[in-house]
Amino acid sequence: MRKLVYYVGVTLDGFIAGPEGQFDFFGMSDEILAWIAERYPDTLPTDLREHFGVAVDAPNVDFDTLVMGRGTYEPGLAIGVDSPYNHLKQYVFSKTLEPVDNPQVDIVSGDPVELVRRLKKEAGKNIWLCGGADLAGQLIDEIDQLVLKSYPVIAGAGIPVFSGKFSPARFTVTERREFASGEQVTWLDRA
Repeated sequence: MRKLVYYVGVTLDGFIAGPEGQFDFFGMSDEILAWIAERYPDTLPTDLREHFGVAVDAPNVDFDTLVMGRGTYEPGLAIGVDSPYNHLKQYVFSKTLEPVDNPQVDIVSGDPVELVRRLKKEAGKNIWLCGGADLAGQLIDEIDQLVLKSYPVIAGAGIPVFSGKFSPARFTVTERREFASGEQVTWLDRA
């Protein structure tokens, strides 16, 4: 069965972006960027893959599907990119966005839990929960694995890793990798 994996960058104080969606303050090192290109190439936007040495048509490694909220999707749409991860099937949850003319992108106004449960039963690679906090909060009971890229920065305010209802869920650390620049990646599986 496919897993829903929340693969996301996070500050030391638990934010995935600034109050206005900013993320440029993360300051990723060349070392972690090279690691992402090698270990998680599916998570690179299609138009940046070649820049990081990944062929645009390279086969997907971990993910073939992603789910994201409107807030995660809109920055690309604002610059004319309607399919930021054209190498993946993308489901964007929004009650306000109009459909886009791209077979790789479905704008979904329905229940994210229902869709994710259906997707998990289908054949394929894992499903990447790309963001954001509201969607992650709605899907908290469906998340099978967390992959947290922790950066040595404090934001002070912004978009948290999760938002929504109080719903404690226990995870177990299965692996951790540290980089010379202070970044860490931690893998956690649902306990």
